[in-house]
Amino acid sequence: MFKTRMSAVAAAAVIAVGLPTLAAAQGDVNLYTYREQKLIQPLLDAFTKETGIKVNVVSASSGLEQRIKTEGVNSPADVLLTVDIGRLEDAVQAGITQPIKSDVIDKAVPAQYRDPEGHWAGVSMRARVVYASKDRVKQDAITYEELADPKWKGKICIRSGQHIYNNALFAAMIAKHGEAKAEEWLKGLKANLARKPSGGDREQARDVAAGTCDIGIGNTYYWALMLKNPKQKEWAEATKVILPTFASGGTHVNVSGVVLAKNAPNKANAMKLIEWLAGDTAQHMYADSNNEYPVKANIKPNEIVAGYGKLNPDPMPLSKIAENKKAAANLVDKVGFDN
Repeated sequence: MFKTRMSAVAAAAVIAVGLPTLAAAQGDVNLYTYREQKLIQPLLDAFTKETGIKVNVVSASSGLEQRIKTEGVNSPADVLLTVDIGRLEDAVQAGITQPIKSDVIDKAVPAQYRDPEGHWAGVSMRARVVYASKDRVKQDAITYEELADPKWKGKICIRSGQHIYNNALFAAMIAKHGEAKAEEWLKGLKANLARKPSGGDREQARDVAAGTCDIGIGNTYYWALMLKNPKQKEWAEATKVILPTFASGGTHVNVSGVVLAKNAPNKANAMKLIEWLAGDTAQHMYADSNNEYPVKANIKPNEIVAGYGKLNPDPMPLSKIAENKKAAANLVDKVGFDN
């Protein structure tokens, strides 16, 4: 199996050396992914065991869309597996995708988690939520709009506003309320920050536990991972997960998703992998191993995630969020959110 972890620069350097071998592996599925290989390898192993189809993995932290575009018609990429609507839409805009035409996907994945023209499909979900101090926050419900309420002044921790997870939330706020109101909301949120945006999602829970802030913003699966990590368990135990909602909607969710590469040399088997990822076996594994929400309605989340309460996803199609991601990034700069 051809496996590599590389930066965008290293990825470009490998094109001339590593890819001919990968491209020659006819019948295999060549998967490019931003996901940590340790998270997805059990899924790929189960797929191979069930189908006999080998999966070759190229893993990177950035630059995969550009790499596939640079490889052009000779690209060995069959499937791109990534997280966040922003990166899925980046792949579409780069011109490296083709429509996924599948009754299996159409049936398993709700329409709001699929591209209207079929260029991407979600295979698991995560929600953007509040990690609240058990000791200092008595309420068990909150709206995203309320995060700008002055009552939270000096009490909120968050990572960079330009991170893709926050960009999607801010883009959803624009889609809900328009750019002018979203700007005022973002100014209010900034005014409520306890410190400069920094760290990752887990560090927000860490700082709540330390008393730096009362609430942090993070994704659902990180809290479950902290609870299972002996070094971070106390951060989870000091906090509770609140599933926020929009004032006129549900909880903001995002997806990990797949695209079918434009020049996929092994298209038939690539489609088998894409459909398998939306099937019962993979959906159970996403729930049980990765602490994500399944996209397939009949599969339940694991016990820890279910303990957050019933998830009522906002009905807004993710494609609408993608339309506003550039505007959201501009607003973050305009209000100096990360300063």
